[in-house]
Amino acid sequence: MNSTTEAGSAADRSAELWSALRGAEEAHQYLELYGPPALSSAFDVSGLAADSIGVASLAVAELASLRSGVRFPEVIVSRLEASAAFRCESLQAPEGWPLPPSWDPIAGNYRAKDHWIRLHTNYASHRSAVLSVLGVPAEREAVAAAVSRWEAQALEQAVVDAGGAAACMYARGEWLNSEVGRATAQEPPVALLDRGVSTSPLGPLPTGERAGAPLAGVRVLDLTRVIAGPLCTRFLAAYGADVLRVDPPGFEEVPALLPETTIGKRRCFLDLHTPAGKQRLRELVAAADALVVGLRPGALERFGLDAEALRDLNPNLVVAELDAYGWRGPWCGRRGFDSLVQMSCGITAHGSDAPGALPAQALDHAAGYLLAAGVCRALSQRMRGELMHVRASLLGVANHLWSRPIADPTPRVEHWPDELFERAETAWGPVRRVRCPGKLSGISPAWTRTAGNLGSDAPSFGDG
Repeated sequence: MNSTTEAGSAADRSAELWSALRGAEEAHQYLELYGPPALSSAFDVSGLAADSIGVASLAVAELASLRSGVRFPEVIVSRLEASAAFRCESLQAPEGWPLPPSWDPIAGNYRAKDHWIRLHTNYASHRSAVLSVLGVPAEREAVAAAVSRWEAQALEQAVVDAGGAAACMYARGEWLNSEVGRATAQEPPVALLDRGVSTSPLGPLPTGERAGAPLAGVRVLDLTRVIAGPLCTRFLAAYGADVLRVDPPGFEEVPALLPETTIGKRRCFLDLHTPAGKQRLRELVAAADALVVGLRPGALERFGLDAEALRDLNPNLVVAELDAYGWRGPWCGRRGFDSLVQMSCGITAHGSDAPGALPAQALDHAAGYLLAAGVCRALSQRMRGELMHVRASLLGVANHLWSRPIADPTPRVEHWPDELFERAETAWGPVRRVRCPGKLSGISPAWTRTAGNLGSDAPSFGDG
């Protein structure tokens, strides 16, 4: 199969991403990408969407071939469907019930004395941090007036020190000349790291319900939040994985995201500050095939689950980690979100003095699909007797996006075709949502569990 069909888009970069995932070069021939770009941006967001979804689907195909013993399934991804998938949270349409706002009222871009700054306040703790630093009520006008009296970098640091999340807007050159920019200039979007030898290869496909799904029988423990990590695990769920999302009791995720990010998963609460909660988490780790972590570096160690403890509990566990600002440099443990990383690394400053934005949360979405690709590739390597550790970062995706040719900003879709959508039930009511993207010959992705509230299930996998 031809690896790409060009239609006036940027040069194909899927082979580069597949190589970063340590995939065999000959496997890339089974991936076909086609169609023109669909999103308006000076950056190649449509290409990034197709390539990241393409390699994730290709990694599923490889695992399917290994577990079933049949020929490698062919993978086809259109840039149109990939672009719609990258905008799934904004394209979802509830039927007969209201979707909550995506953003907190005071979240957004503000002009400080010298630069623009973005405040991320979608979580209550981050909102409280911003308001405590500024000393104002939660009113946009009051926040704007207070921000205007600060220098941007001083405010950014004060908010971060208070436990919040903020980012100054840097031009690309300013970022690359900063200490953090220099330290992370070579940060890759995704990487597979050697961990040793697998002593228990992943078995063949089981019999029974969804027996033909490539990830049937694979148990995935999901410790992720917001968009990127949950997109990774819901993609795995679409191909048969038994995914269990774990949150602290009473945790409030951004409500507008839940209909998209909880699809296909079990969802439980565990209090990791109690001995019983810690013990149950250890039992779940021991039973899992993959652990997907979106917490900041060092978070698991605080609960007694450092790398050595994970190996002792489950020597064959695939660990996949995601962070915002990369895995090296002074900001490797900083809180970050897609919109903040865009501000930091120069994306929002490109071509304008005021903050712009990509036409999708593209760093989140690409990181999620690449993390899913990494999990599938690591599972395939486990079948070959090798253990792999997966890492991805939003900043690494941003670096990759900057490395792609600047795109034509004019292409855009005015109407998304009906065939890209499906109607589904959720705990809140019916919704029209974007289908799982990508086509694998002989394999149909499907979510068998409806989206719903966090903490609605027991802390166990389906066979537990």
